[in-house]
Amino acid sequence: MRMLASPEFRKQLEGYSLTTAEILYRMPDHPSLLQSYIWQDYDLFPDFPVLKKFLDFWERTLEGPLFKVTVGHCKLIKPAELKALGAEFRLH
Repeated sequence: MRMLASPEFRKQLEGYSLTTAEILYRMPDHPSLLQSYIWQDYDLFPDFPVLKKFLDFWERTLEGPLFKVTVGHCKLIKPAELKALGAEFRLH
């Protein structure tokens, strides 16, 4: 039996990483109110072509105008990397 790699795994091999965006948009009937939408997909840092394609679709098709987009990606913010510089071993 042959196992096939998932599309997400193949994207990771091509350099894609999981990207999350919080999209704030104005309500079409009440422009003074903001609504939040969370988008998540695999995308390429730093150009984010998949997110840009989605936002272009949004602006062409949906009535709620975009207000703000906040992007989260592992290459934008990540914990500090620690490297061991030496070791100490003690035997009792």
